[in-house]
Amino acid sequence: MTSEKCKQVSEVIQLDDNSYSLDLFGQHNKNLSVLERRLNIEVNARGNELHILGEADKVGLAIDVLQQLYDLVRKKFPVSAADFHQAISILQGDRQASVKEIFQEKVLLTASKKMIVPRSTAQRDYVDAIRKNDMVFSIGPAGTGKTYLAMAMAVKALNNRDVKRIMLTRPAVEAGERLGFLPGDLAEKINPYLRPLYDALYDMVGFDKANGMVEQGIVEVAPIAFMRGRTLNDAFVILDEAQNVTPAQMKMFLTRLGFGSKAVITGDITQIDLPDSQTSGLVQVRDLLEGIEGIAFSYFSKADVVRHPLVQKIIEAYDKEDDGR
Repeated sequence: MTSEKCKQVSEVIQLDDNSYSLDLFGQHNKNLSVLERRLNIEVNARGNELHILGEADKVGLAIDVLQQLYDLVRKKFPVSAADFHQAISILQGDRQASVKEIFQEKVLLTASKKMIVPRSTAQRDYVDAIRKNDMVFSIGPAGTGKTYLAMAMAVKALNNRDVKRIMLTRPAVEAGERLGFLPGDLAEKINPYLRPLYDALYDMVGFDKANGMVEQGIVEVAPIAFMRGRTLNDAFVILDEAQNVTPAQMKMFLTRLGFGSKAVITGDITQIDLPDSQTSGLVQVRDLLEGIEGIAFSYFSKADVVRHPLVQKIIEAYDKEDDGR
């Protein structure tokens, strides 16, 4: 029996200013194609009118997406196909969510004049948690913006002179590899592990400026073992890939935090590369520290993935495989 919400309906929405149509629809209606593929509906543009045909609930969702993104376009906010993908995911999770408010939460203007903004409700809450707390743990799958947003908040704090330096660290031993068996000197051995942190920094401040900041010691990128014995004052500290630190390493890192500092710890507890005999410090710390004032935990799911839409489907496929074991 066909439910009421699966009934085929046809709706027409009219834009009150045709000059914004191309910005909303995308070149060759690329943005509208996203709606058609994701929601299995038909969307036809006729001048400043959009004719939408499909199941009632999906047509209603498409109208919500279009109306919210149209309001952004009218405010000169550039809307892309990726924004359509993300808006659909946001409203599928919460039909009462305000895509406009999420996308207009400005975090950082990069060297290339790109505005970094949250792309999901979870990302917005994560950014807010970093603002309000001195220590934030961010747990979730790859592609949810955990490290990238933390880096953006670190650069913003540095620009605002809330901190004097940025410390970026991650474990240098992953997937069973040991540094001693890798070719080259110490710098050559650890650089591949730290590359994602450098890449995010280059994207935000530019290659030359980033290298200058590293040379001056304003930004330090190092494996977690290099944190031992230090006290980090007036610093924004990011520990990436924290699922691969041991409990002892986690305790050592967390107790480095000094006055005027913030720490953000990110990781994916479904991708632990430690030997089976070792507990992940990120898993252990949830039970130890959750509920302590000044410490916040932000959780992401596959719905928050902001990479290519296929990434979310790949994660879902692996989740099904794991559930079937």
